[in-house]
Amino acid sequence: MNRSILIVICDFLLISLVAFSNFDDDSMNRSGEKIDATTSPSPVARETVAREMMSVLTAALDEERQNRQALTSDLDRSRATTEETQTLLTEHKQALQQVGENLQRAEADARRIDEERTGLVRQMESSRHNIESLQASLADTRSEASLSRGQIQALQSDLKKKQSEAESLRKQVADLENSRSNALAAKQQLDSRLQAAEVETRVTKEQLNTLRVEKARLQDTTEKLATGVTALAESSAVLTQEIREHRPLAANAIFAEFTRNRIDTHLVSLRAGPFTQDVRRELNSQSILVSSGTNTFYAIYHVLNTPLTLWPPGTEWHGLTGTISRGFFSYQVARVGFLAEDPRVMVIPVEAAQVEKLGAKVYKIAPDPFRFQEAVLVGANDSYYGECKFQIDASTPQYVKMDRSIFRGIIGKFNPSRGDLVLSKTGELLGIMTSNEYCAVLETITPAFTLQCGDTLKTQRAGEKLTQLQNRLTKLPSQLQ
Repeated sequence: MNRSILIVICDFLLISLVAFSNFDDDSMNRSGEKIDATTSPSPVARETVAREMMSVLTAALDEERQNRQALTSDLDRSRATTEETQTLLTEHKQALQQVGENLQRAEADARRIDEERTGLVRQMESSRHNIESLQASLADTRSEASLSRGQIQALQSDLKKKQSEAESLRKQVADLENSRSNALAAKQQLDSRLQAAEVETRVTKEQLNTLRVEKARLQDTTEKLATGVTALAESSAVLTQEIREHRPLAANAIFAEFTRNRIDTHLVSLRAGPFTQDVRRELNSQSILVSSGTNTFYAIYHVLNTPLTLWPPGTEWHGLTGTISRGFFSYQVARVGFLAEDPRVMVIPVEAAQVEKLGAKVYKIAPDPFRFQEAVLVGANDSYYGECKFQIDASTPQYVKMDRSIFRGIIGKFNPSRGDLVLSKTGELLGIMTSNEYCAVLETITPAFTLQCGDTLKTQRAGEKLTQLQNRLTKLPSQLQ
């Protein structure tokens, strides 16, 4: 990456950190001194800084992308040149092979011509000796007066025949000499072509090696640039995610997301009633999927929104069944649990495969629930929501008190009530209203005990366990009950 771009990005990161350093909306700092509200950057300034930072990051990414595309084009051209050179080298190899074959055939023809020439020379020598012997015989015959004329004519005829044969042999020897000269000339020409092809092959190999080195260098540069672009994209994504996580959302956006991701729950319970008859109770509730950072997911409810009750003590429960559904998918509830922090909060474990089929967002528990002074309350079963301030009560560290007097309801009711879900301004789950004034802040989800659904609640001593939870509830401070 260009060094100047890095410096600009670092400058904007420092400016963004200063711009977003307003961690508390309270006008009092920790030492009790007044803080001038005019010193805090305005939302417009913060949005302007964020936009400028994102534009600089986008420009840096575009520049890196263009450089990468240019390097990719150079690499493609190098690859095409390498392939063309490889094709030429293959053609040269084939030509060398053909020249070698022609040279071998020419050498074989030369050896054959030499052998024929040697045979003809031998025949000519033999004919010459025969002629000499015939001439000697003719001389002897002429000297012999007693030889007949017919014998002399026969000898002359044989002599002419031998002379004609010798002349024919001389012509054949001359033709062989010409063929041998032509073969030697062709061999020299082939040798010259072979040497030229070898030189061209050596030059081609050197060019190919140079191209391979350049290709390796380009690939190394491309990999380094790709790594740099990836790192820049990751840092940009992390920065964007941090900005989104720290930016408060509007109550309308939080409620709209809630309505898109809530799930429907239908629970049916059976308990002992008067006159030995079972009392059947059915309730439909709506909730969301929650995770405390592990791979375990839950649907969360207030016990009043379920057919189970913690009171009266000693109630005999016989059965509990239920289904969770969203859209066209539904499944049977296997078990329910009650939180150790507050037994009025009931959860239903949901497996990862079921979460995927439900297709709803899994809400995270707010890691910093006190970042903002306001929260968004959403009715779990009623279509209402609104913004409400809350206060920290030192005597109840696991709870916050909601300021009902200035609850700004947007739709429906204008005061929070038990069972409402409380979401932070960043859209994370802060807790659930256990009473009309107090919200149980969830740091983790730890069921105190669970009940297996079905018709075995009596054997599980469900009534006795729910009574124990009610006794634990009575030990809480009076304002929380």
